Amino acid sequence: MNEVSELSADVEALPVKAVAEMLAVPVTRVHQHVRDGLYLSFRRDGVAHIPADFFDGNTVVKGLQGTIMLMRDGGFADPEILRWLFTEDDSLSGSPVASLRAGRHREVKRRAQAMAF
Repeated sequence: MNEVSELSADVEALPVKAVAEMLAVPVTRVHQHVRDGLYLSFRRDGVAHIPADFFDGNTVVKGLQGTIMLMRDGGFADPEILRWLFTEDDSLSGSPVASLRAGRHREVKRRAQAMAF
């Protein structure tokens, strides 16, 4: 996993095992989801975690995977993408991940595309 450990401590995160239980899939599938860009992980205290904001109940927030893929295709590394998703953006009235959660995935993708290309 391409992971970042600098994500703010106030970002609620779930250990990979908890995500696997929530999604009712094996832990190996969660690792595959991270490799495939369905969502991203980071290390906290040496343990892989996934931000809780990436999920709406037991499903992945709409638009997250497309945003990750856009940015990867534009040359951004996973740690950079993760930081960007949780950085406040005045033009979005919050962070990109908050905008995704609010259903504004098209706007987030436009910002990601502008950054990536």
